[in-house]
Amino acid sequence: MSFNEQLIKWYLSNKRELPWRESSDPYKIWISEIILQQTRVNQGLSYYERFIRRFPDVKSLSEAKEDEVLKFWQGLGYYSRARNLHAAAHMITSLHNGIFPADYQSVLKLKGIGEYTAAAICSFAYGLPYAVVDGNVFRVLSRFFGISTPIDSGKGKKEFSELAQELLDKKNPGLHNQAMMDLGATVCSPSSPNCTKCPLQEGCCAFADRSWASFPVKQQKTKQRDRFFYYLYIIGMDGKTYLHKREKNDIWKNLYELPLIETDRKLSEEELYDKSSFQPLEAEFENMRIRKIYPTVKHVLSHQCIYACFLEVEADYKKSGNSIFMEIDESKIGDYAVSRLTDIFLSEMLNSTV
Repeated sequence: MSFNEQLIKWYLSNKRELPWRESSDPYKIWISEIILQQTRVNQGLSYYERFIRRFPDVKSLSEAKEDEVLKFWQGLGYYSRARNLHAAAHMITSLHNGIFPADYQSVLKLKGIGEYTAAAICSFAYGLPYAVVDGNVFRVLSRFFGISTPIDSGKGKKEFSELAQELLDKKNPGLHNQAMMDLGATVCSPSSPNCTKCPLQEGCCAFADRSWASFPVKQQKTKQRDRFFYYLYIIGMDGKTYLHKREKNDIWKNLYELPLIETDRKLSEEELYDKSSFQPLEAEFENMRIRKIYPTVKHVLSHQCIYACFLEVEADYKKSGNSIFMEIDESKIGDYAVSRLTDIFLSEMLNSTV
């Protein structure tokens, strides 16, 4: 049997049953693909179902406020994906009369959609002959053909894209793409591939010389930056607390967070109890007194490592017309979209007080 025949035969017997595969609706396929860009299927499934219940179509997503979209995305991370979804829904509404475009170039022009996502939507929803090339496909092709060209180089991206397109079953592009992705996700995995279950074992170069760990090849290593965050859970008068919105082009843009002091190193407990540590917030709060210091937690992002310490603080709020902070009831804090890091702290802290 040919490469394609073996692949499709395996897929039809082993495919994962997923809700977005039961539909040819490009909107639902789009939402699933964006979620799965940085999230494993078993983690993303419940988020997908919750998101689709609230935003079942382009119209509902376009008409929603960004804060609500971010709240429903909370926990998935990489929040630019949610902002781009919202922006693309507006584009579909204004440029395509609310109807998801049905040609590759129009889909590719939507905010947040690259070649991979456009190929996935167009092949799954419309049966158009565009090959997907994601991490799973890079891995399968590099191992099967023994390709040592770095996948993060311009030459590598071109080589793999052309090969994937050449191999694509033009009569069943959606089926072929799903099969390639499933094979990489469930059999040809990054660290422990199950080669004995692989339908392509016989012709695989990496299996023949046991070199699977060498593929795919990357030329660049991600440099990670350390950051030190000190969050203040401020307890004010009459059960009030305080949040502000992150608006700079940084992590967690447009999400809400507790008052924050960022430093260039880890502070000692003595430094935290020293009032000079709170100087950046003195324009907004006065009479600040620490009630409790929680253990520092390490929160790893793709290019950054956050060392976060949460402090429970009593303070008096200086109400002013240009304050960046919102005064809210403690009971309402769960209504706001926050980072996963902050959500974990708030959940644990609030549960411990019940």
